Amino acid sequence: MNTDCEKLIARLIEDAKRKLVAPRVALDFETGIPEAEEMLNDIEHHSHIFVLACVMDKQIRAGRAWAIPYLVGRKLGGFDFATYRGVDLSRISEFFNKLKLHRFNNEMAKSFHAAIHDIDIKYGGDTSKIWREPPCPKSALVVRRFLEFRGVVGKIATMATNILARDFKIPMCDHSSIDISPDIQVRKFFVANGLLNATAKKEELIYRARELCPEYPGLLDLASWEGGRKLPRKSERL
Repeated sequence: MNTDCEKLIARLIEDAKRKLVAPRVALDFETGIPEAEEMLNDIEHHSHIFVLACVMDKQIRAGRAWAIPYLVGRKLGGFDFATYRGVDLSRISEFFNKLKLHRFNNEMAKSFHAAIHDIDIKYGGDTSKIWREPPCPKSALVVRRFLEFRGVVGKIATMATNILARDFKIPMCDHSSIDISPDIQVRKFFVANGLLNATAKKEELIYRARELCPEYPGLLDLASWEGGRKLPRKSERL
């Protein structure tokens, strides 16, 4: 890695560390729905909305995925977890298909319903236990708990954990298991700045971030993603 790359990474890490200790501010989940944005940011009272949205984040625009739990709740007539708990799969599937909530409506309706069941059985309806019990949990524990949800892969589990630690200021005893998300924008940024070969696999991106910032690889995520969005669009895919 040349001197310019070293300086770039050092600057990104320092900027990210400052944001990590800065006061919490409301996030823009890009749903375009003020009420949905408010609930997603209200992690203290509507943590299940955040978790269900993470489960929905699969091969569609992020803002569309983040809106799904709110849109389902609006059809149900309430947003507390008890309202979601009482709905069977057939009704969830009906909502998904009628409202065209997802690219894969039938499959993601199953994941949505399965997540409700898991939240009820494993956490007694309180999703905040995912990151609150035990107090100040290991980052690996939080990531693993997200991975237990149907359809959730490493990219989404680490993204969710990263948002909790970085943006919602949830205390964890370490951040070493919070990887960078192998997103196309992150990849573009790494390639454009000589940090990754254009033909590299997504695993190489993950391990490159671990190499650059082993104590918190995901610390490089947001700045890289924002930088990638500013670059010209390319046809490359992960």
